[in-house]
Amino acid sequence: MRWWLIFSLSGYSVILLVLLVSVYLFAVFRVAVRSQKIEVEHPLTSSLYYMMFYYVSPFLGSAAALISSVGIGNVLQRLVTIAVGSLVSTFVVWIVLDPVIGLLEMLLPAGLAHRRERLSRARALREKQKQDSERLLGEIMEREKLANLQREEILQPLADELAELLADHEQGCKDAQVRAIKLGAQAWRLGGIGCMRQLRDAAVGLYRSRYPHYRHVDYVSVWWAGIGSWFEPGLSESLCR
Repeated sequence: MRWWLIFSLSGYSVILLVLLVSVYLFAVFRVAVRSQKIEVEHPLTSSLYYMMFYYVSPFLGSAAALISSVGIGNVLQRLVTIAVGSLVSTFVVWIVLDPVIGLLEMLLPAGLAHRRERLSRARALREKQKQDSERLLGEIMEREKLANLQREEILQPLADELAELLADHEQGCKDAQVRAIKLGAQAWRLGGIGCMRQLRDAAVGLYRSRYPHYRHVDYVSVWWAGIGSWFEPGLSESLCR
């Protein structure tokens, strides 16, 4: 039966170890929360004397258990008693007493008034940040809209020329592709892929409205493959756009 005794002692020790680790991890979390406490709302728990008592409470429990275990001759039993005393004092102070005191502090009139004012300021700050973000987004959209209108004015003659190049290509003109590539490079330098797409769409729309009897094949996307980040679409993508 010795192996069963060893197993029992080991299991008991593991449980104590897990409890101690859990309590200390909770204490780390409480310390992080404590650093955000405001003295007006927590006059007691944010004071120096209470914080000293808070941090030394495990050692106080160990000292009390050490005193109570003076008559115990078994060293292992004495160590277990000290560990249990530290665990109990830590649990009572950190997990039971401290939250209760913090809750009572929050119910004080001065703390409640300060908390309402602080939450009101935080809410007003969030609202202001939201309004600033919406205003900034509106300005960006307005600038983008203005930039699109300016690009439309610049791209209009290029779109007319590109539409005619599409028609010339249908009639067998070999120089249409060379000139179309130059127009695509010019659009890329003007505004990148967005400007190229805008020019292509405008030119294809003009081409379809002027020459409805021609085939509607998007030769422009094929010609512009390799310009900037423009890629060549597949056959099914370039037909009947």
